[in-house]
Amino acid sequence: MSWHPQYRSSKFRHVYGKAASKDKCYDCVPITRNVHDNHFCAVNPHFIAVVTECAGGGAFLVIPIHQTGKLDPHYPRICGHKGNVLDIKWNPFNDFVIASCSEDATVKIWDIPKHLLTRNITSPKKELLGHVRRVGLIEWHPTANNILFSSGYDYKIMIWNLDTKEAVISNPVKILDAHKDVVLSMSFNTDGSLLATACRDRKIRLIDPRAGTVLQEASYKSHRVNKVLFLGNMKKLFSTGTSRWNNRQIALWDQNDLSVPLLEEDLDGSSGLLFPFYDSDTHMLYVVGKGDGNIRYYEISPEKPYLNYLMEYRSHLPQKGIGMMPKRGLEVSACEIFRFYKLIPTKSLIEPISMIVPRRSESYQEDIYPLTTGAQPALTAQEWLNGVNKGPLLVSLRPGSGAVNSLPQFPEPEPLVKTTDLNQHQDWGGKMPLEGMQKSSDIGDNRKQLKVEEKLPKNEQMRLSNGFDIFECPPPKTENELLQMFYRQQEEIRRLRELVNQRDVQIKQLELELRNLCTDTGGY
Repeated sequence: MSWHPQYRSSKFRHVYGKAASKDKCYDCVPITRNVHDNHFCAVNPHFIAVVTECAGGGAFLVIPIHQTGKLDPHYPRICGHKGNVLDIKWNPFNDFVIASCSEDATVKIWDIPKHLLTRNITSPKKELLGHVRRVGLIEWHPTANNILFSSGYDYKIMIWNLDTKEAVISNPVKILDAHKDVVLSMSFNTDGSLLATACRDRKIRLIDPRAGTVLQEASYKSHRVNKVLFLGNMKKLFSTGTSRWNNRQIALWDQNDLSVPLLEEDLDGSSGLLFPFYDSDTHMLYVVGKGDGNIRYYEISPEKPYLNYLMEYRSHLPQKGIGMMPKRGLEVSACEIFRFYKLIPTKSLIEPISMIVPRRSESYQEDIYPLTTGAQPALTAQEWLNGVNKGPLLVSLRPGSGAVNSLPQFPEPEPLVKTTDLNQHQDWGGKMPLEGMQKSSDIGDNRKQLKVEEKLPKNEQMRLSNGFDIFECPPPKTENELLQMFYRQQEEIRRLRELVNQRDVQIKQLELELRNLCTDTGGY
């Protein structure tokens, strides 16, 4: 069984969950009492959004992430829906845009102002009208900008292109009509070229969303699926559901063969739903129980036994919903690798729970923070609709570091990044060695990054802390904070000096290669 692992080495074996102190929680939040099986919470490095209980229509709150403590009972809401809000999701590439869906059969896109809300927001930026029954699920595409998927109780999944000036969009770019019952869950693979769905007819389907074809279908009788999740690039699917005896159950599937699960395991006899979350950077899987206070976490391996049980976070306070902070919003100085936001309606409380790797050193731990998905789209909406697939653009979580470009999954005729010094690349006449091309493109990327930073207005630059704007980072108030900021700046200066020295060495190497190339051509 996965909860009795053999001797195995893992840097995440001792990960533990740490609940935030009372002053770091969000108190007096009127959390919804809707029985719909969704997270009801969405988080990004700037805001936490939570669906609330209200009389007439549907509403949700958007609270600045640092505004902890008691919430004003008259705090402004986003309340443009005529029915209960069933799902909310932040745009992964814009921390100030959020999508919501409702029982009124509409999907709405909202612009959230950077300053504090002073009044209710009732007018959305865009309204999507296409479903004829209530809309229960929405998902943003993981790599393409402004592509949104919505699923309704009309058994249809609709794909929307938001790259238009129209305020009301009535025609989705694609309708997936492959389900015979309500879709309970949707999940994308890493580049967004495949969509996995769990349906109330107990089947898991693997769909090509642009073609609208079902590639694989699982109709395994002894596992009634509720939620399904792609496990990054592992070519595996993870699902939660119930067994024939109504025990809560988890299952692992091969993406290319959904006839029989690779692994099937009963957890307990509780009746609440299980929400799965996967961290592709650490290969850790979290299973959160609705209606109880437990969070189980596992480590995924490509070989048997595939699922290695690590630990379980226990709490006596049951959660109704759960939110998850993107990796770029974590506190890397505390070795935090994941953060949940637990909705506790019995106490009107939102409690952050940090998953921490115990380390003695307070310096940046590079081995537990590999390059992770950033906040820049890899594709435009039209490129993805035309059939282009690209992995996400990666960033380093090291404070002060910039973006790193991910490689395309398939060779494209267009360049991956349009650098400002493209003419320099063309001057080589196509005869430059491969290593030299890679080095010069690295130099071009860094020059472009510096130029972009110079062009940004001061209030748009995000250099002080990992994933937070300067307007949210107040100046140091104590001598200790001032010293910490000073040491951080010294470290940044040292890093930049090292970077400049490396670039000087690369320039000299390129000059030497060019001289050798000239002498070789002169000899002929």
